[in-house]
Amino acid sequence: MKTVAFVPIKTNNERLPGKNTRCFSNGVPLIAYVLRTLEQVNGLDEIYVYCSDEAVKEYLPQGVRFLKRSRELDLSTTSFNQVLISFANDVEADIYLLAHATAPFIKKESFERAIGAVKGGGHDSALAVQKMQEFFWKDGVPANYDPSQIPRTQDLAPFYMETCGMYVYTAALMKGEGRRIGHSPCLIEVSKIEGVDINDAEDFMIADGVSSMFQKNGEGF
Repeated sequence: MKTVAFVPIKTNNERLPGKNTRCFSNGVPLIAYVLRTLEQVNGLDEIYVYCSDEAVKEYLPQGVRFLKRSRELDLSTTSFNQVLISFANDVEADIYLLAHATAPFIKKESFERAIGAVKGGGHDSALAVQKMQEFFWKDGVPANYDPSQIPRTQDLAPFYMETCGMYVYTAALMKGEGRRIGHSPCLIEVSKIEGVDINDAEDFMIADGVSSMFQKNGEGF
């Protein structure tokens, strides 16, 4: 089964302009993290960066392909599903792996678990999630516990939050229904560090601290 990974890149980010190619304190651009990890993932046939700006090509490792997309897909009015459907129409595959530069710390093993879950036929999709056992409130009232009998957090029924860093889905699901999460998804639980997702300047600062910790410990980049 042909399996293709792609990283969509939008260059006109509103909350943190240029975040995908911005460098951490170690001088490594953010986009390099996910691409170098994807290069190590077993089971991938091709890796693409899907971007409207050819300037991003200078950041791509030799084994990663650049595919130019329409600038119309960069508009604030464009739904992300349009980006996913457009890529599926441009590149034929049986299974797609969607990864984001803004989630730099997802491990190759997590990618491989997600691919294996979908290739095995038991799931039509897989996604990275983070297990949450905390006290949640909604509309001014507790959503998952009774304040008169405060439980231990480890005894709370867990919620699972999408990290937005990794999705794997079949071509049939995307082309037939326009969905990246299907009817029988596999939840791939990842650590808090793997779940780091960069949306704004504060997120970038936190991720930079994680990157510095890895470097200090002789891990990663």
